[in-house]
Amino acid sequence: MSIEERVNNIINEIPENVTLVAVSKTRSLDEMEEAYNAGIRDFGENKVQELIEKEEKFHKDVKWHLIGHLQTNKVKYIVDKVYLIHSLDSIKLLDEIEKRYSQKGKIANALIQINIGRDPNKTGILLEELDDLIEACEKCNNVKIRGLMTVLPKESEEKCRKYFNNMKKLYDLLSKKSYNNITMEYLSMGMTGDYKIAIEEGANIIRIGEGIFGKRIYNNI
Repeated sequence: MSIEERVNNIINEIPENVTLVAVSKTRSLDEMEEAYNAGIRDFGENKVQELIEKEEKFHKDVKWHLIGHLQTNKVKYIVDKVYLIHSLDSIKLLDEIEKRYSQKGKIANALIQINIGRDPNKTGILLEELDDLIEACEKCNNVKIRGLMTVLPKESEEKCRKYFNNMKKLYDLLSKKSYNNITMEYLSMGMTGDYKIAIEEGANIIRIGEGIFGKRIYNNI
């Protein structure tokens, strides 16, 4: 099946209010061009360097999503290049984003990444750390929180559904509160193996790599 066919199949089965982000990490510009021609305008990258290189060479109407862990020393490179940072996971990172975007007079749109499965191998803040991060976000001028993101541990379908459901409950709870600089517009959760469950549980951004581009051949990278 071609990239275009895979994109069309996914687009035809997801609701209109759900944004499909094509996870293009390690993928060539030619592969991305196929996805672009099939209608994809949102691309997700894990690494800052790869995102910057592609952003310079690819179509200018693309929205770039940084979905991988963001190191503080890389923030300066993404100012005004990224549509949405999905992986805000600490006050230290928040402070660096605020500082770098402030220097350029730009606004950073970000999602707070929650480690909802408490997986030691995943980044994201734990629920008990959320209030402190929200308090810090409210004091910012150049960072706007637009929602939440999560990456699940590998679990059973039942457990995945429970985690997604807990994320949606948290999203709804925060939606009802009035904060400075914080609105709940995006709930980014679900990847190739579980995006259908994520959508059923309330996701409005899904991040799909293999489901669009096929399996990665790592020895070619």
